[in-house]
Amino acid sequence: MHCIIALHFHSIIKQCCCYFCSALHIHNLGCWPNIITDTTYGFVACVISVLLYGSCFVPVKTIDTGDGMFFQWICCSAIWFVGLVADTLFHPSRAHPAAMLGGALWATGNITAVPVVKFIGLGLGILLWGSSGLLIGWASSRFGWFGLHSEEVSKPILNYCGAGLCLLSAIIFFFVKSDVQKRTSTESMPLLIDDRVSLLGGCILAIFSGVFYGSSFVPIFYIKVHGLTNSSMFTGSSQNETDYCFAHYSGIFLMSTVYFIAYCAVMKNRPRIYPKAILPGFLSGLMWGLATYAWFMANYYLSAVITFPIINAGFGLVAALWGSVVFKEVKGLGNLLLFALASCVFLAASLLTAYSKS
Repeated sequence: MHCIIALHFHSIIKQCCCYFCSALHIHNLGCWPNIITDTTYGFVACVISVLLYGSCFVPVKTIDTGDGMFFQWICCSAIWFVGLVADTLFHPSRAHPAAMLGGALWATGNITAVPVVKFIGLGLGILLWGSSGLLIGWASSRFGWFGLHSEEVSKPILNYCGAGLCLLSAIIFFFVKSDVQKRTSTESMPLLIDDRVSLLGGCILAIFSGVFYGSSFVPIFYIKVHGLTNSSMFTGSSQNETDYCFAHYSGIFLMSTVYFIAYCAVMKNRPRIYPKAILPGFLSGLMWGLATYAWFMANYYLSAVITFPIINAGFGLVAALWGSVVFKEVKGLGNLLLFALASCVFLAASLLTAYSKS
């Protein structure tokens, strides 16, 4: 089943575009490729990525994952599986092994995911690490940090405003109080933490993980940039991000395994294993793996300076919707108004960022 999903992932995005044309009664012009441009293809990939990222932790929201170390290893195993299937069925990639460094950075940030969700809730946690990842990822692409070339857009002012509003939406979300309930049994995740120390600690961990998440694509971008030069060890490297998918996912799996082995050693070979977290954790990993593959595709068609603000703020909004509507983490008229304001700011930011491309 998972092989079928991976095999048709490109065609799924293409079909989404075609259905969009059909809904608008666009028939005589031809759906593809006359109407559906690369830009549209990229934005559809962004939408898929946003929905999957924002929902990937929902399967484990009410599952006891303990300290999160076992869960993160299961999740990363599923991510590697997605990369393996995609690499086998599409075409074997020839990415430089240095691309695995990005996966290692991501795995380092991911070890804090479960504590963050426990301390400050699903919505606020993802919003905070999304906003910090947004700043790192967008700024490194726009201004050429870490040895990258700065990416240009046709309307830079709109791009700056869009990125700024994305950050503003995350700041507004920060003031939305997350009402999580305390653990009542060993089978449910703790959901209300009033202790300010726990809240502060959760926010710091979320920002910490966001910095690593936002930096995880830098090695791939670096390889691409220097692949165009004649005096680099990366000369001739692919310019398509999806070719780096398996290497990136392999770095994630290897680093998460290192952390899990170290954890087992610290626990004197008595790690806390939670069998009920296996299937939900694997499902979370599959969703994340597909979301990142869609992001790689969006980067190829739009560039990172466009996708980082939209995807990072977008999946935070989806996670906040899950937290407020389904898990009732947002209560009270004031909180709901703040939530609505932040959502409107994000939508405006996404439009500005999108228009800066053309």
